[in-house]
Amino acid sequence: MAAFHPLRIARREQLTDDAVALTLQVPGDLAERFRYAAGQHLTIRHHDASGAELRRTYSVCAPPPRGGPVRELTIGVRHIPGGAFSGHAVQDLAEGDTLQVLPPAGGFTLREDGPGGGHAVAITGGSGITPVLAMAAAALDRDPAARFTLLRSERTAAAAMFLEAAADLKDRHPGRLQLLYALTREERHTGPATGRLDSARLRTLLPALVPVVEVTDWYLCGPLGLIEAARTALGALGVARTRVHAELFHAGTEAGAPPPPAPVPHAPGARLTATLGGQTATWQPRPGETVLETTLRNRPDAPYACKGGVCGTCRARLLHGEVRMARTYALEEDELAAGYILPCQSHPATAAVEVDYDT
Repeated sequence: MAAFHPLRIARREQLTDDAVALTLQVPGDLAERFRYAAGQHLTIRHHDASGAELRRTYSVCAPPPRGGPVRELTIGVRHIPGGAFSGHAVQDLAEGDTLQVLPPAGGFTLREDGPGGGHAVAITGGSGITPVLAMAAAALDRDPAARFTLLRSERTAAAAMFLEAAADLKDRHPGRLQLLYALTREERHTGPATGRLDSARLRTLLPALVPVVEVTDWYLCGPLGLIEAARTALGALGVARTRVHAELFHAGTEAGAPPPPAPVPHAPGARLTATLGGQTATWQPRPGETVLETTLRNRPDAPYACKGGVCGTCRARLLHGEVRMARTYALEEDELAAGYILPCQSHPATAAVEVDYDT
């Protein structure tokens, strides 16, 4: 159930000229509801100047507390040109203000089912550092034998978010955290050479940095171009897709992003059955509607955020029928195989479709 809760901003920190860290205070009676796994995100509800509702997702950038309740959550917000909420957050929000927040969600999380002493590698771009910072801290804090390599692609050193937090993590775990920066718009004398991390560079760079075949998990987070380049490079290096986990930031406007599909004509008498919050109902989709649009028209409390196939907030399980999805960025291959869909990207392709948002 998409229940928003008011959380007070306890601290505000200016990270860069265009980015801030906001620490939200979690009341004691909501501590269990806001329990989270390293890598998950929060959905923020905001209304723009016209009164239209906006929803934006931001990853929690600190590791979950060990053995205690969740008392606060820190997110990083970078101002995107034209961004209605990000501009408001960076320019106007202050300590004491209140945000409407959904409990944590998302499947881009630290894998915890492998043996101890594993070596994980993350490749991030820009604000993609936010979930990975929490994942690195959680991995290193919980397992004294774990190692973590973090390769960050940034425009300039001054534009890098959470520089001090990453340096502090390195100081806490010397010898186990390898921290590297590749700057795309600034010359540097040490570390990876300046320039964009394309697949050719990564195929050469990664074997020089880490024993590729020994890495237990790879985490990719950033813009589409970086994620696709890293996937291509890792595939060429023989890394199994099951060991590569990705979360995309900012889909839809980059070169190479697939266009939305043409609406799928609904069969005469088409029906969508959905289970949400323990209640099941059946509705008739309107022409061109996605599964999420049909659901929201009848159940405004259905979970969603980006509507672009990126965040995974609306994830549901397909129980019956078939759908056609435009984008599957927020789903891992094992989730797709298990029948999960992104309702915001799904058009019914059979007369009867049944989904479960509660699974």
